[in-house]
Amino acid sequence: MPRTTGHTPTSHLSGAEPLARRIADRVPHSTVHLLGPGYRPVPAETEHTDLTVRGTLPPGLDGTFLRIGPNARGVHDPALRHAFAGAGMVHGVRLGGGRAHWYRNRWLRGDTVSRELGELPTPGPRRGLDDNVNANLVHHAGRTLAVTDGGALPLVLDPELRTLARTDFDATLPGGFCAHPLTDPLTGELHAVAVEPAGDKAVLLTVDVGGRVRAAQPVPVKGRPWMHAFALTERHTILFDLPVAHDPAEARAGSPVPYTWQPDRDARIGIVPRDRPGAPVLWLDVLPCFVFHPVNAFEDADGRITVDVIRHERAFDRDRLHPSESAPTLWRWILDPREGAVVEHRLDGRTQEFPRIDERRTGLPYRYAFTVELAPDQGAALCGPALLRHDLVAGRTDRHAFTGGRQSGEPVFVPRDALAPEADGWLVTLVYDPVTDRGELVVLDTADFTGPPVAVVPLPERVPHGFHARWVPARW
Repeated sequence: MPRTTGHTPTSHLSGAEPLARRIADRVPHSTVHLLGPGYRPVPAETEHTDLTVRGTLPPGLDGTFLRIGPNARGVHDPALRHAFAGAGMVHGVRLGGGRAHWYRNRWLRGDTVSRELGELPTPGPRRGLDDNVNANLVHHAGRTLAVTDGGALPLVLDPELRTLARTDFDATLPGGFCAHPLTDPLTGELHAVAVEPAGDKAVLLTVDVGGRVRAAQPVPVKGRPWMHAFALTERHTILFDLPVAHDPAEARAGSPVPYTWQPDRDARIGIVPRDRPGAPVLWLDVLPCFVFHPVNAFEDADGRITVDVIRHERAFDRDRLHPSESAPTLWRWILDPREGAVVEHRLDGRTQEFPRIDERRTGLPYRYAFTVELAPDQGAALCGPALLRHDLVAGRTDRHAFTGGRQSGEPVFVPRDALAPEADGWLVTLVYDPVTDRGELVVLDTADFTGPPVAVVPLPERVPHGFHARWVPARW
């Protein structure tokens, strides 16, 4: 049945005491427990060529698997530092012709890292207070971009993972960018929702196929919410205005990510028409929660909009350093704009995060979703012991488990070819092996999802658990 928001006040620490003491008082033992050796930063950039392959790499996998995440330089205590802080590092494995040609890692050259490495500053415009980019990767208009929240500009990477420049899309970007842009598979345009910490609006951006911003639509918001991601349908942009928002007390205390759970805020979903700039936003209430990552959204012939998300009961309340307040699960919201109502129900109760789909179905009706299954007591983890494939039409979930304590990060899906059916192809992921303290690139064939990998590329280095992954084809 339709639900509307009702808040019950909960305890909310003000942030007046010193940051270190507040951290020590709030970090749950379960969070410290999960920060194992796979989270340790690596101390240097490395490069290795002609890697060993166990099994057979599909000839159709011709491109580079990339993953990005924070990799702190110098002393880093994960029990005292924010999980989302740390200098950005990108890792890459180049595949092609049935071979694994190289693995390399590179710090992203923000001004601080360039200065520490004794290098010239990265060229390009400067905006915002912090230019550390460590959240996500996107490939658009022939360029691979590293992107993040908080107003920092995207960084342009070359095929060898070197940072070439900052970009404001040829001076067409009015402010900052975002951590989760989406490509419309029908138009090829890139969409983003940018919210800067000091702003009072979200800006809906459309980057054309040539790489220039052709539209920037401001949407007023209250209290600087953390809109880490959004969803897209054929005709609408879907916004998540939820109870995690900018906290001035945390900012004054020096937190690099000054966002906290604020229980007196409404939880609401915004529906913005894509074809009517300036049209009012329709806001619909949902139960209090937080969403880092929507799965996908689409609309039916009657105007109802289905939005699938990974839903956290709350985040950054008692533990301000890790998203460990609750175990995230897979939910579906059905929005009815005509009735002003939302029907909410859980699709799968396993703890999971980092959803991926066949991106040819972004904003369209779809059937399959892939997620990382997390250990039930480790809701803050960036990795897990299995990958899940949800068949949302049949109501079935398949599980690919990793043995020996190995843990997978976010996968990417690569279609078998341009005309392959939805989710027919390969799932590629980085796996951490605690026995060897090294990484592996694992390739699964979705035709035999629960079976053994078709190929494993052992890496000579540990790849720390990170955020998001991207496949960049050799021919784009």
